Amino acid sequence: MRSTICKLTLAAATTACLIGSASSALAQTEASAPATAQAAASQPLTKEQKQQAKAQAKAQHKAERKAARAKNTAEIKKLEDAGYKPAQNDPNYPQNLQDAQKKANAAAGASQ
Repeated sequence: MRSTICKLTLAAATTACLIGSASSALAQTEASAPATAQAAASQPLTKEQKQQAKAQAKAQHKAERKAARAKNTAEIKKLEDAGYKPAQNDPNYPQNLQDAQKKANAAAGASQ
């Protein structure tokens, strides 16, 4: 029993040494980190900078939503031009939509 404990202790110590030496080999050096990131990390953002970053993120998100909405509107318009009527309560709904998609894709392929 005592020899088993000694063997386990030796294995644990060896593993700890190996992990310790491996972590320093994998550590990030100063050369691998950009200088701007280090400068930004050393100085906290001011309240004004935080507000500006938040405003930029909000504007970008708004632009992305607007672009997605325009894309969806254009796709619906293309399907309506191909004969799809979204307001119509039709029992053949999936088939009508698929037919309109085929027409729209054929028209897009012919124009290219």
